[in-house]
Amino acid sequence: MPHSTTNPPSSEPSHYVSYDAAELAYREAGPPDAPPLICLAGGPGRDAAYLGDLGGLGAARRLVIPDSRGTGASPPAADPAGYAFPALAEDLEALRRHLGLERFALLAHDAACATAQAYAAAHGEHLTHLVLVAPGSRLQGELPTDAEEIFESRATEDWWVDAYVAVHTLPTTTDLTEVRALLARAAPMAYARWEAPQRAHAATEPGQLGPVPRAGFWQGVDEPARLALLDRLGRVGCPALVVTGDRDAVSGMRAGELVAASLPNAVLQPLHEVGHYPWVDEPEMFRPLVEEFLSGS
Repeated sequence: MPHSTTNPPSSEPSHYVSYDAAELAYREAGPPDAPPLICLAGGPGRDAAYLGDLGGLGAARRLVIPDSRGTGASPPAADPAGYAFPALAEDLEALRRHLGLERFALLAHDAACATAQAYAAAHGEHLTHLVLVAPGSRLQGELPTDAEEIFESRATEDWWVDAYVAVHTLPTTTDLTEVRALLARAAPMAYARWEAPQRAHAATEPGQLGPVPRAGFWQGVDEPARLALLDRLGRVGCPALVVTGDRDAVSGMRAGELVAASLPNAVLQPLHEVGHYPWVDEPEMFRPLVEEFLSGS
């Protein structure tokens, strides 16, 4: 099956009511009678459209893809605390109840892996499987440097100098239009290759930046709360799959190792010649891996 979206999410969103009466949106892809897989977009604060159907997972799974607060068709949070990842985990619990799912499989990418871990810590009894793709390890209290090393190792590639300048200009840039332009220039570092599929996937990236949800994602979680969440993660019973890529210059691989070590039933799966978006770089590797995991007990 090709990497492109074969079962695109429905263009018209459905809605559910969350814990604070906010009406939030979600879309579905794949056969409606197939086993559900709820998929969380990262960023934080990115439009979930970049997930597509995750390299063809929508052929055999009913993908449920929520728009987190302030992205896609979901409204901004009335209270900025609603953007924090523990609050987004409670939005997910409201979605579970709306869908009538006693137990379900959950997949998260990038920053949304923190939301998924917060959900597992608070509501792990409702999870059958947990898939964490290209996670960071801020929750684990360590920010590894191997992503920088991966980036530096690719200095001979044609795009690298421009991406390097963009990456080092971003921290001092506040204008949103300029930030989006810099992100577009830095985009190749997130992929294993910079070819047609990767370019097509990256083309919508700058327009997906939600600065307010992004700024609020890590707010309100102090050190005692982080440690308490980690303690609860150590008692999560469902099987977990942590996927990393050896060409991921965004998250690196060490972060995935730390995340996997914090979950008692986790399997770490590093993928060769794969960047931050495994379903784009190697869909024929990523899709069977996830399907086999989800089909297990």
